[in-house]
Amino acid sequence: MKQSNQKLKLLYLMRILLDETDEEHTMTVPQMIAELSKLGISAERKSVYDDLECLRLFGLDICSRKSKTTDYFIASRDFELPELKLLVDSVQSSKFITRKKSIELIGKIEKLTSRHNAKRLQRQVFVTNRVKTLNEQIYYNVDKIHEAIAANKQITFKYFDIDIDKKLVYRKNGGLYTESPVALTWDDENYYLITYKKKYDNYAHYRVDKMEKIEIADADRVLPEKQFDLSEYSKSMFQMFNGEETNVSIMFANELVGAVYDRFGVNIPIMKSGDKHFICHVKVAVSPHFLAWIAAFGDKARIVEPDSVARQMCEMLDSARANY
Repeated sequence: MKQSNQKLKLLYLMRILLDETDEEHTMTVPQMIAELSKLGISAERKSVYDDLECLRLFGLDICSRKSKTTDYFIASRDFELPELKLLVDSVQSSKFITRKKSIELIGKIEKLTSRHNAKRLQRQVFVTNRVKTLNEQIYYNVDKIHEAIAANKQITFKYFDIDIDKKLVYRKNGGLYTESPVALTWDDENYYLITYKKKYDNYAHYRVDKMEKIEIADADRVLPEKQFDLSEYSKSMFQMFNGEETNVSIMFANELVGAVYDRFGVNIPIMKSGDKHFICHVKVAVSPHFLAWIAAFGDKARIVEPDSVARQMCEMLDSARANY
């Protein structure tokens, strides 16, 4: 075993440096020799110096710092600490990743930095109280959908809701959906599959965490002639709720221009309307969530046209007021 470990000396030394060092935590050659010894590997100073040079030539960014001793550390990695924090925060906030999978994935992200920096990423406590899906198959669902898209194949699956007793209720009485997958998108902290319906020349979407028993079918996908634009589709949907796509003109108070840009992008055309307002023209899926988004701005936003959408807004507000 000792002889076997000796052959792996260079690899073990690389792992020690990656795990134990960063700009704030360094190691001397004697400390490296001591760590190797714990693994049953004997080493001399000269051989470690040679190994460090080999690892540098291999591409490892090993730097040294001289004081009373010469200290070595990994200066840069594929991912910097702020990038890893961003990844951890994204995993924690994602509803479509279960609590168990979130903790597993964060653990893997931590291995991309030193163990000292990994402690600064250990914020799993926030996962505990986050709203998370219960579907442990989410990883495999996403992988199967990507596989089908790459192979240009349709998929079949079951789709469910959760009732008041927290039981699964399958749509179509448990029957299979057969769909042509177009893309996957992440919206409002959930993962969605977007599919194309040739019969209606339109798109539909499904929550991936509410899909089960996904299988790749033999039939090829049926896709639209026009290339799908995910960004335009996402901008027209509000929290991925379907509705009839309609050209809508909305008047906003000037102070809401930031909120409008956040929703529709800075390239949306707007037109000034007096000194205090502007009007924007957008194509959106008119759904209760779109109307609620407008209503949230109170008297600072108003649907100008078409009249049919303005009436829908009035009906929704009247219905809500009737509850009080």
